[in-house]
Amino acid sequence: MNFLAPQELIDELGICILQYDRAGYGESEPNPKRSLKSEALDIEELADQLQIGSKFYVIGVSMGSCATWSCLNYIPNRLAGVAMIAPVINYQWPSFPESLIKKDYRRKLIKCAILLAKYFPRLLLWWVTQKWLPSNSVIEKNPAFFNKRDIDILETIPGFPMLSKEKLREQVVFDTLKDDWLVAFGNWEFDPLKLSNPFSQNTSSAHIWQGYEDKVVPSQIQRFVTEKLPWIQYHEVPDGGHLIVHYSGVCEAILKALLLGEQNLSYKPRSGVFVS
Repeated sequence: MNFLAPQELIDELGICILQYDRAGYGESEPNPKRSLKSEALDIEELADQLQIGSKFYVIGVSMGSCATWSCLNYIPNRLAGVAMIAPVINYQWPSFPESLIKKDYRRKLIKCAILLAKYFPRLLLWWVTQKWLPSNSVIEKNPAFFNKRDIDILETIPGFPMLSKEKLREQVVFDTLKDDWLVAFGNWEFDPLKLSNPFSQNTSSAHIWQGYEDKVVPSQIQRFVTEKLPWIQYHEVPDGGHLIVHYSGVCEAILKALLLGEQNLSYKPRSGVFVS
């Protein structure tokens, strides 16, 4: 996913946004031994090779937020601040109370996918590439995964080309996604909900940005995360789904909150009934 910050704001702040291909993606070689720790160490090594300084900011979007959590655990001394946008939730985090996640259908789907990826990868590959399943474009516009605003966004962006049946039939693509999934939703070496605040209150910050109507990651669980970690500032897009990083004005608000400490009242969490 792109981070659509206005060029004028980038110039005004005097910042450089670096996007890189994680292991197995783009031009980066696969890492069969990838782990949460390797994600953080890759970021640290990249920063050192590019000589960008002793501290830097990390922004993670969706699955990319697993690497951001990893940085908070393994290289907190290198972080000036972090922002996570619609970060995925691992239902195996031990601090989640059973009452919060027991009836969440996403938990069962992820558990089933983990079992297939770990023990029956050939069956999983066969399943996701069957011709009788809906095409990728149909899946992308499925209201079970995306709200109306997301679906409107999907009309204007390329979507997720790695998830097409043609790409998934390529072994290296399938293995990359499978291994990434196993790392993100498998057993973590640490419990994110027990992390200590690595930042001085006056020098840096951590943020989570969430769509209130996100159908991939429920907002009530994201709120629970920030209640357990009060040093993380929580922002909520009222009519937002999972693709809030593509919404006009959101990336600008993220940068201003992360770098300048500015709070946009439009994204103050609402009270009331949660969307499940």
